Amino acid sequence: MSSPLLRGPRWADVRLHRTALWTAGGLIVLTAAVTGYLRWAASAYPVPTADCYGPCEDTFLGFASAMDLLSSTMEQGAAALLLLPVLIGAFVAGPVIGREMESGAYKLAWTQSVSPARWLASKLTTAAALTVGGALVLMAVFQLGAWNLLGRWNLSWTDRGVYEAIGPVLVAYCLLAVAVGALAGLLLRRTLLGMAATGVVTGGILFALGSVRWHLFPVTTVSGPASGKSTGYTMHDVPVDSLIMDMGVHNAAGERFVTGQCSPAQMADFPCPSDTRVTGWYADIHPHSHFWYVQLIETGIVLALAAAAAYAAFRVLRRRTA
Repeated sequence: MSSPLLRGPRWADVRLHRTALWTAGGLIVLTAAVTGYLRWAASAYPVPTADCYGPCEDTFLGFASAMDLLSSTMEQGAAALLLLPVLIGAFVAGPVIGREMESGAYKLAWTQSVSPARWLASKLTTAAALTVGGALVLMAVFQLGAWNLLGRWNLSWTDRGVYEAIGPVLVAYCLLAVAVGALAGLLLRRTLLGMAATGVVTGGILFALGSVRWHLFPVTTVSGPASGKSTGYTMHDVPVDSLIMDMGVHNAAGERFVTGQCSPAQMADFPCPSDTRVTGWYADIHPHSHFWYVQLIETGIVLALAAAAAYAAFRVLRRRTA
């Protein structure tokens, strides 16, 4: 270990957790191998092997075609990547920080000319570097498997898991998990308790920001005149890959209301008040071009939270060693 990045405390951290790191590396290699095989199989067997209803004897590993199996695997892979920050945070809070605080092993490091701040900085930087590297590799593997499947059912760019896996926000969440894990480990000083708290906090932030992310950037409104059909409108001007946030109809004054009230077809048979007479339709959407704006805004928020958690961890350590 002659590399300057793996000397002193960093070398000790990697050495201490080498079994977990080798296991994680093996799983990444296995994931890449399976994805590569399925990618090859989808190209070699792109059409269903059988045209039948009910159980089919002629299938590809139980699926109608290799492409179906690849699509299903990518859906599951997207869900797994969404859980990656939670697993990383739990590992940092437990084995990396909490176990040393619980057992008192940190005292040995502090007697070896390693200050508490350097001890924590070493663990954070090592965990962050390995986390970013692993996350980037897994994201590349996902892109390899899903490059011509994005946009299909459950693999849209707006779906949870897929959205995170194809942008920088997943790396930001992983860094947040490292910082939250370190803070929880220092505060609770118990392995299992720190892992549980980190999982709850990291998962809660993932859920909360995932619920509001499409409100972080203004929507684009498209509209058009009523078509005269029974529905009152046709939204042929809305891009097919857009995320529709709101849709409906409006009257001549531009006031929006529920679809189906006094459509042009109904006006011929029933009188309609002027304020509910449909004159056009509208749709508030996020086109695909908004993807990177939302990604960068959310990434900035998550990185700010990660920096705050890391700062809080150093403050807690300073108070405990003062």
